[in-house]
Amino acid sequence: MSANPPAGASSSQSLAHIALFAALMAVLGLIPKIDLPFGVPITLQSLGVMLAGCLLGPRRGFLAIALFLLAVALGLPLLSGGRGGLGVFVGATSGFLFGWMFGAFACGLLMRLLVPRLGDTTGKGLLATSFVSSVVGGIVVVYAFGIAGLSLVAHMSLSQAALAMLIFIPGDLVKCGICAVVVQTVMRGLPSWRLGRD
Repeated sequence: MSANPPAGASSSQSLAHIALFAALMAVLGLIPKIDLPFGVPITLQSLGVMLAGCLLGPRRGFLAIALFLLAVALGLPLLSGGRGGLGVFVGATSGFLFGWMFGAFACGLLMRLLVPRLGDTTGKGLLATSFVSSVVGGIVVVYAFGIAGLSLVAHMSLSQAALAMLIFIPGDLVKCGICAVVVQTVMRGLPSWRLGRD
């Protein structure tokens, strides 16, 4: 007899995980943001992006963030500071919002590629892999979109927009560390959790 769950059960579980991480993004949005002069606030929601990608895998991580952003587009005030509606997708943060989906995808893709090479999926190797995946997806990819968006909306050069983003890097590196610890904790508590799956 196969130990794998029925296809219907697996699909339902995937949908539940997608909805759960979309809800996590909303919860992280309740934590007050720190506004900066050039219109891009410091928030904890980028941590949710990293967690969705690292724990759900590329496709489901992408879909979890897409579901969250759909709710935002429909007017629900789920972004930090109670922001929502179509207007946020044409503001200074618009590049980051679109980048969140692809950042989650990149996190998940790296986890899928790197985790099978680990001998121990609960030790320091997993911690390092999760951290690197979070840096690449949650910082490099998200910032690429964010810098492009800020440059376009604020009429700044790409180099000026990139310099403006430097203030975020220390905090986002801390979030990468938190993400890595959470992923390791999940794997120790739920060893059946399959990282990088879709």
